[in-house]
Amino acid sequence: MDKNIYFASDFHLGTPNYAESRKREELIVRWLEFIAPNCSELFLMGDIFDFWFEYAKVIPKGFIRLQGKLAAMADAGIKIYFFKGNHDMWVRDYFTREIGMQIVSDELIIKRNNKKFYLHHGDGLGPGDAKYKFLRKIFRSKLCQWLFARLHPNFGIGIASGWSKGSRAAQKEKEVFLGEDQEWLAIYAKEQLQKEHFDYFIFGHRHLPLDLDLGNGSRYVNIGEWLESCSYGVFDGVDLKLKYFTSTS
Repeated sequence: MDKNIYFASDFHLGTPNYAESRKREELIVRWLEFIAPNCSELFLMGDIFDFWFEYAKVIPKGFIRLQGKLAAMADAGIKIYFFKGNHDMWVRDYFTREIGMQIVSDELIIKRNNKKFYLHHGDGLGPGDAKYKFLRKIFRSKLCQWLFARLHPNFGIGIASGWSKGSRAAQKEKEVFLGEDQEWLAIYAKEQLQKEHFDYFIFGHRHLPLDLDLGNGSRYVNIGEWLESCSYGVFDGVDLKLKYFTSTS
């Protein structure tokens, strides 16, 4: 590998208000400019937007600087993957047609430089949270999306934006480490290791940067979020590292 692979998640653009979201978007764009010269692939691993829905002729307004920068990176030959998160699961084909990004609905398994990666946003995995897992199936159904598309965009997007104001991202709830035996994504990773070896399990969703040794050369890495930590993962062909970006980087 002559260039790096980058992983980022949980930008939650749109929350908690326009001013803070716009400031965060500008920081993210600066980060993309920072990594672009040495980036071969970029994995955006869910909840990039706090809400997203694609009507036949309408998308949520805003976020044009991010979209423009991603388009420029794709035009320069950087492969970009967009994972559906629990906040932007209603992404369809707009970003593929306009930018060339590959949309990933669930997990993606890749191998780079003889290292095997298991990639997923992280929602709906591991033990517990039966209520969300049930709602996830409903929200991801074609019927639910068809029904929502019948709403006028002003009304539909307004409802969704109001709902998102109650999310942990909007409330800026501080996540804490639960201990390896209680971290549900680590538990899920260990279950997968019983079936197949992976060098890296990479997730977002948790809003807590983590790098845990699972034994036998396998690691669980949570790449965190951009509301507070501005963390990301970078694989240089040899090792995966968690890093942090600031306005002075």
